[in-house]
Amino acid sequence: MEIDVTLNGVERTFEAERSDSLLDVLRRNGYTGAKRGCDTGNCGFCTVAVDGEPERSCIKPVATIDGTDIETIEGLGSQDDLHPVQAAFVDNAALQCGFCIPGMIMQSRSLLAENPDPTEAEIREALSENLCRCTGYEKIIDAVQDAAGRMGEEGVATDGGLVRGTDE
Repeated sequence: MEIDVTLNGVERTFEAERSDSLLDVLRRNGYTGAKRGCDTGNCGFCTVAVDGEPERSCIKPVATIDGTDIETIEGLGSQDDLHPVQAAFVDNAALQCGFCIPGMIMQSRSLLAENPDPTEAEIREALSENLCRCTGYEKIIDAVQDAAGRMGEEGVATDGGLVRGTDE
């Protein structure tokens, strides 16, 4: 079957088997940022955005994505121009082994698009289904708080709306 999507801003057509997950299709086509962890949707390593919402790509049936807008970690920023969430993770040493980080970053970006100034408790709740085996999550929480500040300084939220507290 053919699946037509907008992937990281580019219209793409992929060949897929009906039994494939979105993660299968992404990885088979070179998008390896989303990681295969549990294959049950419980670890969050495979988190991507589908129509702006965080989704566990390992359990997202490929038949449900035709016509959707998908964003992966590869579409967020580049090595020379990191997204504020990516830069905050680097600057706060929130990376450790890096296996969970693409999912953490995608989930964090979705949180900050919805809530540009989350409390620590709100960050912990938003990331509660994204597992990390290397850290105590403290540096990850620090990175999300830092990213919120960086994104707030820009004056425009990631969804294009104004950030609270700006006069623009």
